[in-house]
Amino acid sequence: MVVSLKNCCTVKPAEPTWNGPQPLSELDQVGTTTHVSTIYFYRPTQNWLSPPDTITNTLKESLSKALVPFYPIAGRLRWIGKGRLQINCNAEGVQFFEAESESKLEDFGDFSPCPEYEYLIPSVDYSVPIHEMPLLLVQLTKFMCGGISLSLLVSHAVVDGPSALHFFSEWARIARGEPLGTSPFHDRRVLRAGDPPRASPCIDHEGFIQPPLLLGKLDSLEERKKKTTVAILKLTKTQVEKLKKMANEDQSSDLERGYTRYETLAGHIWRCACKARKHGNEQPTALGVCVDSRRRMSTPLPIGYFGNATLDVIATSRAGDLMYKPLSYASSRIREAIKKVNDEFVNSGIDFLKNQPDLTPFQDIHSVGSTQGPFYGNPNLGVVSWLTIPIYGLDFGWGKEIYMGPGTHDFDGDSLVLPSHDGDGSLTVALCLQVAHMDDFKKHFYEDI
Repeated sequence: MVVSLKNCCTVKPAEPTWNGPQPLSELDQVGTTTHVSTIYFYRPTQNWLSPPDTITNTLKESLSKALVPFYPIAGRLRWIGKGRLQINCNAEGVQFFEAESESKLEDFGDFSPCPEYEYLIPSVDYSVPIHEMPLLLVQLTKFMCGGISLSLLVSHAVVDGPSALHFFSEWARIARGEPLGTSPFHDRRVLRAGDPPRASPCIDHEGFIQPPLLLGKLDSLEERKKKTTVAILKLTKTQVEKLKKMANEDQSSDLERGYTRYETLAGHIWRCACKARKHGNEQPTALGVCVDSRRRMSTPLPIGYFGNATLDVIATSRAGDLMYKPLSYASSRIREAIKKVNDEFVNSGIDFLKNQPDLTPFQDIHSVGSTQGPFYGNPNLGVVSWLTIPIYGLDFGWGKEIYMGPGTHDFDGDSLVLPSHDGDGSLTVALCLQVAHMDDFKKHFYEDI
């Protein structure tokens, strides 16, 4: 697929905004601090295609207006020592790319991620100083058929999934000529940003520590170098319900409520990965779970809190227990990890990080192929849920998207669970594994249901 870059410009806030340093919370500064991409495909009606710059101008003008209330996105990160970051709110703006392609939307089939996606998503040069990197990059690509794609690449050090979607949805509202729906809440001091630690952590925070290695290995260097591939695996509503029944039919568990779709499917993915990787029974393995703390605190975070309020916890097990015990065992390990996240756990985690002399070991600030940062590939994996956040229906005025999904997805062990676009109860798993393991994983994923 040939994609021609036609223009690149910087979009700045439409009005003067607050300038100055904004402290980040510890939850902003650990885990993935690189950019995360999503991509939307649209089929605008004819009236949006003439004159040809109508869509481009609408996006740029509304983005400029949206950057006024969401001004941190227009700033830049900067290092302040000891592996710690802050936002310099300086209104330097975001990057906007315009591109064209002779391809048609029909060429993408069911829109499963493919190598061609890389031409539709801006790339970030992580070799440049961090204070020069935009926190948001946007690419509008126009296709021969009149369809368009809109890719959004946003810094995970500034926002988590719910906050990113909050910004995107308000940008779309402004593009439609509507007023702001929910104002962003910018004071990250509610998560003690910039404050000293209160106490030594009172809870063991293994989720911040390096996950297990393959038995007999001293590091993950060899596994990091192995070639990966991406698969989009779909489950019908019937298959999802069958998995939930499997997870909940073990009456030996005294459950206060049945296992959720996430606990069920993440457990299934974990078991299948162990089988596909041919782990020995004694192999330790961890599954990273991203938990939103917004409603788990004794005082819930303010509506519109703009920043990272999610934190990673890990479920651990021996591979043999996962493979040979019922699915309910895997789901129970995941529930046990999620249930830990309450006010005490979040504050203890913040204290744990505040007491660290350097946050660098807890950050994934590196690109694919790097030998640094946490590694959730073999024998581990991460399963991120988009099941409860409003990822669909991003309408800038020319109608809702015909497809939305993750952009590039290149790390071994990364997986994402998405609801169906049409709300029919089916689910989709976007998964990256080593090439050597993917075929066996697919086999177990469907045959074990």
